[in-house]
Amino acid sequence: MKHYLQFKDLSADDYAYLLARAALIKKKFKAYEKHHTLADRTLAMIFEKASTRTRVSFEAGMYQLGGSVVHLTTGDSQLGRAEPIEDSARVISRMTDLVMIRTFEQTKIEAFASCSRVPVINGLTNEFHPCQILADLFTLVEHRPAASGQPLDAIQGKVVAWVGDGNNMANTWLQAAELLGFTVHISTPRGYEVQASTACVSDTSCYKVFSNPLDACRGADLVTTDVWTSMGYEAENEARRAAFANWRVNTDMMAVAQPDALFMHCLPAHRGEEVTAEVIDGPQSVVWDEAENRMHVQKALMEYLLLGQQA
Repeated sequence: MKHYLQFKDLSADDYAYLLARAALIKKKFKAYEKHHTLADRTLAMIFEKASTRTRVSFEAGMYQLGGSVVHLTTGDSQLGRAEPIEDSARVISRMTDLVMIRTFEQTKIEAFASCSRVPVINGLTNEFHPCQILADLFTLVEHRPAASGQPLDAIQGKVVAWVGDGNNMANTWLQAAELLGFTVHISTPRGYEVQASTACVSDTSCYKVFSNPLDACRGADLVTTDVWTSMGYEAENEARRAAFANWRVNTDMMAVAQPDALFMHCLPAHRGEEVTAEVIDGPQSVVWDEAENRMHVQKALMEYLLLGQQA
């Protein structure tokens, strides 16, 4: 049994399979072909942090695989009434086949997984967001495929520019870069840097740090960002708005990237804050494909965690 708590929980070979499998699953979805590989399986979704894309992508995805879904929040379960998370894990994992959790501290999902009898998927924590980066990589491969047709060949050697907060997305990009052989250019305001120890990467050559976000974008194949204030940090909103004022992805930043560079954002986006409308609504933006692809890669992931690689 495998859990998916952070990006490095799987190998490069696993990702080569998942990216190819997601492409097949998406192709069948677009052709209205049934793909019920998880018939009679049940996914439990546990939300301590509210979500639109995570809920819709996992719930719709599980139904499309032929399975069913149980939706739990801290407000309608014992999770919000001081029951030890380990006890919740022991009970929920006896009644379902797979668990997705969207919560705050990474330690919570690790505690749950330690007592779960079924695979656990990280839908987002303060430290990591592996499903989103998996979708972003799939979107990159989809829009800029390698001549060889191999998904990882489309990723290796690329440059991803991260502009903004050194948050769970940035941490996960570093893990992906270390594992899959590309480089992340990071530019954050002072005090909001990415910490290699938190990101759990040992090879610091997989990323470069730039004080000027424009420099981080030079030659990038992909420019990406996130909101200035992530969920759970709302009390810092005004301070962050002041600190991040120069870390707004704009047309100047996209102009110094590669001519065919893509722009991504995990959404929701605040136009005029972390990105200008000209960029997110412009021709280099693939944010809507990126959002849809959460569903397809997560279908491939759920299928893989329950059934292993399929022919």
